Amino acid sequence: MTLLAFRTPASAVATAEDPGAAAGPALAVGPVPRLTSTVPKEYVHRACHAEVFLTGSEQLNETTFAVSAQWPRAHTFFSTPDGTRHDPIQAAETIRQAGLYLAHTRFGVPLDHKFMMWNLDYTTRPRHLLIGAAPTDLTIEAKLVAEPRRTRTTVDFTLSTVVRRGPHLAATGYARFTTVPTSTYQRLRKGRHGIDQAPSASPATEPLPPARVGRLRACDVVLTPADEPGSWHLTPDLRHPILFDHANDHIPGMVLLEAARQATNALTSPVTVTPGSAATTFHRYAELDAHTTITARHTPGEDPDALVTTVTGHQHGEPIFTTVLTGHPDHR
Repeated sequence: MTLLAFRTPASAVATAEDPGAAAGPALAVGPVPRLTSTVPKEYVHRACHAEVFLTGSEQLNETTFAVSAQWPRAHTFFSTPDGTRHDPIQAAETIRQAGLYLAHTRFGVPLDHKFMMWNLDYTTRPRHLLIGAAPTDLTIEAKLVAEPRRTRTTVDFTLSTVVRRGPHLAATGYARFTTVPTSTYQRLRKGRHGIDQAPSASPATEPLPPARVGRLRACDVVLTPADEPGSWHLTPDLRHPILFDHANDHIPGMVLLEAARQATNALTSPVTVTPGSAATTFHRYAELDAHTTITARHTPGEDPDALVTTVTGHQHGEPIFTTVLTGHPDHR
């Protein structure tokens, strides 16, 4: 290995006692180590640096990229009830971030353009989500495919991902997005309220107990009881630092995915279920100022030991999203 020698400036070589004496031996150092940081938070549409999970990327071929990521050993929201594993929904959030990041950095989508997410699927391997003695470093093989552009400023694209933890497969995922300029988005969303202008949710009843929906903290609960069995009201705290990380004019897709997880647990309570996989379709925007009903029902699945739950959300009688979650009961 070649060492690089840094020479002491000539003005510093001589000393006051002996102008001809050298101040000391030249320093020899090895190659500068590769330093790691998260990608800019603007690329993944997060306001808080702590919520950025991606750390870099490398292009492998025309459509495939190696994206690096890291999950902390502890997270205030993405956690399983027993605290021993990473939350599978953290994989979904990481896949979402990869789609936004690559669209900005590889397709050149301007930072002020808006993204519409139509699908978000994930499948995890629970045995490779165990929290270890160090943060979890991940490598994501991401295939980015752009569909024919409807206009010069609109991009439709899909993202297929394989998430590895070292040599082990930890998760796979799929997402579909459309990006549009701010001017187009404003025409689509004309007159919609942002979080600051949205009316405060004032449910007639208290939110469900955290233990019933697979959460540990009351502030993380997004459902309150409804009159019909298997049905709940969506009442998230619009000030929640993770679910509403930044200002928006609609309920984010990750909030709807969390509502589906909580509805699954409310349906199976007192048994807790951590959905290891989910396939979600977003039909339309979930408005902040409209009443949202969440319904859940068990549906047949291929694995007789797994619980499959179909969760839907409705506003004004119209579906806003559908999620099919699959998980195994947590035995403690």
